[in-house]
Amino acid sequence: MQDSDMGDADVFKDEAADRSGMPGRRTGIQGWLDGVRSTRTGALTLKIVIGLIGTVMVVGGLVMVPFPGPGWLVVFAGLAVLATEFHWAHKVLEFGKRTLHVWTEWYKRQGWTVRVIVLVVTLAAAGVIVYFGLRTLGFDVLEIAQRFI
Repeated sequence: MQDSDMGDADVFKDEAADRSGMPGRRTGIQGWLDGVRSTRTGALTLKIVIGLIGTVMVVGGLVMVPFPGPGWLVVFAGLAVLATEFHWAHKVLEFGKRTLHVWTEWYKRQGWTVRVIVLVVTLAAAGVIVYFGLRTLGFDVLEIAQRFI
């Protein structure tokens, strides 16, 4: 069965495609992204959407960093989203991963005193950030604590 009114044109095209060394179209999400990127409007729309989603994730992660939870994980996930469309984000993500690895390896080599100092400084910084965060919302934790003493 022929696919067009052009006679054997589709058959010739299929045979030529089979003989060429060109790889076939990718499947899954990569194939869909290739299809979206194939037009200027689609490529621009994809950059804008990816840029917005990644930026919201990075900013949200940076807000969460001082609090207990997945702050840095969300920052790195946001950079990974941005890296799908922006080369600079890929470079920042790789730099962050290298820096985190170097710091983690340094921390592992330290004795218990340095680890305790790092823990105390981290907890103090988190406490100061939480205190000032609550104070900007109108809750003075020290004043409330003094009422109970």
